[in-house]
Amino acid sequence: MNLEPEKQPLEAAEQQAAEAAPKKFSLFRKKEKKKKTVKQEVISWILTILGAVALALIIRMFLFEPIRVDGESMRDTLQDGDIVYVSKPAYLRGEFKRGDVIICRYPNRNTQSNVNVGGSFEISFTHHTLFVKRLIALPGDILEMREGAVYVNGELVDESGIDMHSTASTTFGPVLLGEDSYFVMGDNRGNSNDSRRVGPITRDMIVGRVERTILPLSKFWDKVE
Repeated sequence: MNLEPEKQPLEAAEQQAAEAAPKKFSLFRKKEKKKKTVKQEVISWILTILGAVALALIIRMFLFEPIRVDGESMRDTLQDGDIVYVSKPAYLRGEFKRGDVIICRYPNRNTQSNVNVGGSFEISFTHHTLFVKRLIALPGDILEMREGAVYVNGELVDESGIDMHSTASTTFGPVLLGEDSYFVMGDNRGNSNDSRRVGPITRDMIVGRVERTILPLSKFWDKVE
């Protein structure tokens, strides 16, 4: 008895299944990720760098920044070379307080630099010199110094932590601070270029409040007051 013809339908079915299998599998196969061109890679890196720079600038302008103390004008509260943590949000909201240690700018103390980026096209940058001082008086205050002692609105300011021997003979005022006028002085009164020489500063010249010393680490847990 010849059974060979009965195998043909089975073989045909197996062949059809085999041909259909790769097509079915291809429906679930993940698409291969296209490789980026050199130009796309360069653009991607540039955008990443620009994003990081923009984020750093936003943090520096609106949140905080570390600043290095340069000079002896705030001795003994802060020493030359200390790195301090400067907070921005409170001062952006206008929450100024007498006695705060602040970072500020002075009138006409900036430098201008130009960078040529091709042909006659230049980008200008303004660099401001920053100072660390103590905020002594606010707009509308009456400020006076008598033999080195500071009086604000007729009341003696407690400055027991400040060495005033070098300015014991200093007397000036009384001075009425106008609108948007802030008076700053260094704790090292005998060696500080401050509002006694440059005059009051304005609100836009105040960068932020010094919260604490970051370096040296031995002073990290001490709040700057």
